Order: sequence, then C-alpha cells, then structure tokens
Amino acid sequence: MKLVIVSGRSGSGKSVALRVLEDMGYYCVDNLPVPLLGDLINELKPSNDFVAISVDVRNMPEQDKVLSQQLDQLSELEMTSFYLSSSDDILLKRYSETRRLHPLSKNEVTLPQAIQLEGELLSPMSKLMDHFIDTSQLNIYQLSDKVREILLGRVEKELAINVESFGFKHGMPTDADFMFDVRFLPNPHWEAELRPLTGLDMPVQEFFQCQPLVSKFVWQIANLLDTWLPHLERNNRSYLTIAIGCTGGQHRSVYVTEQLVKYLQSSKHNVKAHHRELDNGTA
Repeated sequence: MKLVIVSGRSGSGKSVALRVLEDMGYYCVDNLPVPLLGDLINELKPSNDFVAISVDVRNMPEQDKVLSQQLDQLSELEMTSFYLSSSDDILLKRYSETRRLHPLSKNEVTLPQAIQLEGELLSPMSKLMDHFIDTSQLNIYQLSDKVREILLGRVEKELAINVESFGFKHGMPTDADFMFDVRFLPNPHWEAELRPLTGLDMPVQEFFQCQPLVSKFVWQIANLLDTWLPHLERNNRSYLTIAIGCTGGQHRSVYVTEQLVKYLQSSKHNVKAHHRELDNGTA
C-alpha cells in the first residue's frame, strides 16, 4: 500500500492537493484524527492500494508526536508526505477574499492572530514531512502539477477518455464534451449484405477502409484531439467523453469510435470504447 499524508496551514491548498490525489486513484480522508491512522490503514488495506489523508491543526495537540508514533508502526508502507504553507500576508488575503472562517478564529482571536498561531502550532509537524511546498505564488493548476510531479515524476496526468457511439434517432448523449456527427459518411445500411452487421464486423470495416472520406474524417478528429488534449490536461481535467453519432448507432459511428480508440490507445491515455445502441440492443 502507498500512503500519502498532506498537512499544512489552512488556506495553503490542502484541499487542492487531496483532489489531485483523488483523481490519481487515491482513497482520500480529510482531517483524520491522527490516533485513528493505524485503524484506518488496517481497514482499507485489503481493498485499497493507494490511500491519502490530510492532517491539520484541528486534530489534536502534540499531533506531531502521535503521528511519529503511528508512522513507526506503519513502517512497512510506502509513504510520502507533503507540508503546504504560504506567507501570513497571502493567507490573510485568501481568507479575506473567501470570507471563510479560520479553524482557530474563536472567541477573541483575530484572523491575523489565528494565522500566526496555526503556523507556530504546526511548525513541529512541518519537520516530519518529506516535501515542503510554498504555495504563496502558485495557483491551483501549478500546485496540482507540483503534486503530480513529486509523486509521478512528471507533470502530465493520465486523462481518462470515453469514446461513445450513438444513434441520433435514439437521442443525443447528455454528458459529451465533444460530439461529432458522421451521418454524412457513406452508409453500409444501403448494402443488403452489410445491413444486419455492425461497425465491429470485418465486412463493414473493409467497406469503410475503401472510403477515403472516412479515413480523412477520422484523421482530422485525431489531429484535433492531439492539438487540444494537452490543454485540457493542463486545465486539471481528469475525464473526457467524446461522442460519435450516426443515424442508428450501428455502422458509421461504431467504426469511427473504434478507429479513434485504437489511435488514442497508442498514447499515454486511459481510453475506453462504449457503443450505446449496441449495448442497449436498440441499433
């Protein structure tokens, strides 16, 4: 099991770091009381290979000592830890802009006092962490890149892509990020021997392979995706749905979907094909 611990000052980006870890497949627990760490790991170990927890000033006093004791008991795990911090001025600005309540803003404690006090209380904790990240000058995308770079050795994330064929006569999908209409392409429906088949069958595929218009259209969609997928990834995108539609969702959209999946699988992306009408038996 791999365990990632995220700690740091409130407003420094712990929630952003946890979202990045969640997108990477980690089971994330926010603001876990430190004494429960061992029990949590024992509970999750049979079913989770990647676990991330955040620890902050609200957990308990002297949490650095308790955390150190807990980690000594979990020495068999592969562990990485982050401490996120920002300058007092930046934290004050962020809290003033969001108007959120600081965890230590109680009774007569002002916001500047709460920010300063938290830094002092978490100072021992910061010395236990493997990586110290100053987020004062980082936006959420730069922080996300930093976390991925430390854990993966690279900034790029593995974008999950779902390519789905569908038939317009059965309605358009509502969750598509990109949608392409292929009803203008040559239609095997008008070939009697091909009509009962689908875009997954070799005779239909051979029919399309002889159509330059089809090959050109597939190439142009692939080129479009090559151009813009890196920008979507840098925008912290984790999931993308591409819908390909023809009239009935049986021939053209299925073939084009399969060709795009084959092309995209040659890259680093996690790509899956889904044929809505074939799976539903409506084609």
